[in-house]
Amino acid sequence: MIKPIKIGTRDSELATWQANTVSDLLNQQGVQTEIVFIKSEGDLDLTTPLTEMGGKGVFTKALDDALINKQIDLAVHSFKDLPTDNPLPLKVSAVLEREDPRDVLVAPNGIDFLENDSLNVVIATGSNRRKAQWLHKYPNHTITNIRGNVNTRLRKVSENSWSGAIFAAAGLKRIGLDHHISQYLDWMVPAPAQGAMAVMIREDDHENFEITRSLNHAETEFCTTIERDLLNEMEAGCSAPVGAFAWMDGDQLILHAVALKTDGSVQYDIEKSVPFEGSTHVGREAAQELLSQGADRIIEDIRK
Repeated sequence: MIKPIKIGTRDSELATWQANTVSDLLNQQGVQTEIVFIKSEGDLDLTTPLTEMGGKGVFTKALDDALINKQIDLAVHSFKDLPTDNPLPLKVSAVLEREDPRDVLVAPNGIDFLENDSLNVVIATGSNRRKAQWLHKYPNHTITNIRGNVNTRLRKVSENSWSGAIFAAAGLKRIGLDHHISQYLDWMVPAPAQGAMAVMIREDDHENFEITRSLNHAETEFCTTIERDLLNEMEAGCSAPVGAFAWMDGDQLILHAVALKTDGSVQYDIEKSVPFEGSTHVGREAAQELLSQGADRIIEDIRK
């Protein structure tokens, strides 16, 4: 009897949806699967800001350990949560087609406050990238920290007196909660790989590499790799106020990236358009240009 492939995931509704999506796609190929729920430090501690817990790696460590210990055969992640440095004997075998990469505002009482500079506006986010870009555009607003999975954060924003909170469109859309979206933040540059899902396996697991590789979406993999290369080259880490988004426009690859001081007072940005052929290094090149503009000082400040 063939053993089912054990798919590891966190137990939030969104993480479960992502794991079930991979499971369904594998089932369609005749592959048997089993979902295994793993609790992460990031799920258990909902109060400490992510930046104080070591960034988004707190969501992936428990799954990494379960993979290495062979409790599971593969893990499904939001790709933006994966650190760009991976010293472990693990690798991404597939990046699924990207959902809407944009950030959105959830404002239960409407968005009229955006037109009135005299109001005491409080916006909730646990992301330095979102905080910095919001304060750059709305310097008079106040940012408050928010933690928890999508459902928890939606409940918190409805129960508090905040004006709104910032979410990823992809997460809300995937679990049918996009009716909460008050405004798409087209001006905000998303996190590298936002909206993409990644399948992680053990480095030496050639069998499951072949099985899961069929789920890979080549364009999404290429564009998200460019974005993650930029973050890696800047040595900035997942929790840094750095955004990057790459997309294809005909035979051109376009990359837009920003780096900001956390308080939003300084922003460096870059947009590059290059032929797809030969665009492999554009993420690292853009990172070097941002650093030379002055973003290196921002990165140094984060590390202090």
